Amino acid sequence: MPVSRSVAAALILSALATALLWWVPNRERAGEVPMTAERFNSVSFAPFREGQSPLRDIFPTAAEVDEDIRLIAPRVRAIRSYASIEGAYDTAEIAGRHGVKMWKGAWLGRDLRGNDREIAALIATANKHPEVVERVVVGNEVLLRRDLPVEELARQIDRVKAAVRQPVTYADVWEFWAQFPELARHVDIVTIHILPYWEDEPLGVDVAMAHVRDVYRRMKAMFPDKAIAIGEIGWPSAGRWREGAVPSRVDQAVFLRQFIALSQEEGFDYNLIEAFDQVWKYRNEGTVGAAWGLWTADRQPKFDLSGPVRENPWWAWYAGAALLLGAGMFAATARAWPRAFRAALAVLSAALGNALAYAWCGGWPYAFDEHLKLAFVVNILGQSLLAALLLRRAGARLSGDRVEPARNGAQASANLRSVFRGRFRPRDWRGFAFEDLLFLFIVTAAVLQMMLLFDPRYRDFPFPTFAVPLVAVVARALLRDLPRTGGGWAEWLAGGVLAACAVASAVMEGPHNLQAMGWSTCAIGLALPPLLRLKPFSRAARVPAPASPPPGSRRGAPSRAA
Repeated sequence: MPVSRSVAAALILSALATALLWWVPNRERAGEVPMTAERFNSVSFAPFREGQSPLRDIFPTAAEVDEDIRLIAPRVRAIRSYASIEGAYDTAEIAGRHGVKMWKGAWLGRDLRGNDREIAALIATANKHPEVVERVVVGNEVLLRRDLPVEELARQIDRVKAAVRQPVTYADVWEFWAQFPELARHVDIVTIHILPYWEDEPLGVDVAMAHVRDVYRRMKAMFPDKAIAIGEIGWPSAGRWREGAVPSRVDQAVFLRQFIALSQEEGFDYNLIEAFDQVWKYRNEGTVGAAWGLWTADRQPKFDLSGPVRENPWWAWYAGAALLLGAGMFAATARAWPRAFRAALAVLSAALGNALAYAWCGGWPYAFDEHLKLAFVVNILGQSLLAALLLRRAGARLSGDRVEPARNGAQASANLRSVFRGRFRPRDWRGFAFEDLLFLFIVTAAVLQMMLLFDPRYRDFPFPTFAVPLVAVVARALLRDLPRTGGGWAEWLAGGVLAACAVASAVMEGPHNLQAMGWSTCAIGLALPPLLRLKPFSRAARVPAPASPPPGSRRGAPSRAA
């Protein structure tokens, strides 16, 4: 296929734009923030790998635990565990073998018999490995979860204190120590959690250290005769923004380095959360819950302790995939349309290639179980089909060919119902596939937006899920291909719910959450096509205008290249 100058220019500019689009957010940063320690005081240690979970009682093997402790031993002085009844392994024995100390914990909840078993196991381990277990932690955030009254918690602490030689503590968010200061009489160490990301008023990395210093000093003043330990402190590398608190790999590195410097300045006794990303935590806390590790779930370090950090170290691979996808789609469709319009199709192909690469980049790494993997596969196939149909429709619009008549949401909904009832007959599917598929994406966005409004805490903003539909809406607007009539109840429902919930979500999240503002803007953009078809929004509602090609094309022009 001969390439004209305009097409060559479009391809070159698209390639440059693609490279910049992926490089700018992933350029090297934080190189000027130094790391001032080679070993950490302590890190939270949970050895669960992909497919393993304490929620399903699927535990790692002793060999896997040994491998994990051997991996982190050069970087940590001690580890903190949260439960005493685990799998078929003795964490304290393995840690001692590698010269690592332990903050040994017992998990307390609402099951009183289970609590008794945990306490008994904790006491046995502490007495069996006194050279390894340097302190015991009786319960974690029990008061925060409201699992036990403070009197029962104190009773369990006293029981352990009478049976072990190590210092005894209890760990909870710092606000709950302030709320229940009487608990300090029962412990040797007051162990507080300081997690700026999860504060009721979330704090960004830029102000986090001032907050940490202030909280520590307040607790020290409140409990002047007790040792203070920071039992959990850290920053997530992925997930939803909370106001100005941004989960990212770069911010995690900055937070860690700044905190280590502050801990040396203030003399903190601390434990970082956590050693490895815990995939199973997404069930309770979303993507962010699975992103607190200093190592990934497959045991790779997220960043060098010192030097510059890239947000996505694999950005060049995604950029390359975007270029290949765009080039492939253009090569597959360009011959079908006159040369005069191929440059525009090249730009659209590049945009769709980037959208599909972004959908993969933001989707597959966070498909943590078989259900999420299935949802991802269905979504990426739907976006790929929509991209192919959009290129076909754009070519027809540009060249003045006939395009399929517009369909409304009621027709799309009827098709969807027929699929679920087993009555779907895919005759002339190209005549309705584009409109119906795009409307299905808009309905899906409306459902997800309602969830973001009414249950937002652990939900991500779904940019990757709608990357191609967003490109489709922009392309149709530029091609003057957005129908302005024929809407009804389905358009009111899908578009109205999506737009209204997006505005409400933006107000609730606040202007500091730029990620939320960006998604709300995208959601409103997705809502515009159905809303424009409703009479109150359409100036052309009374007299439907026939579809016309955009300026520069002409009726009767050859519809295929010679």
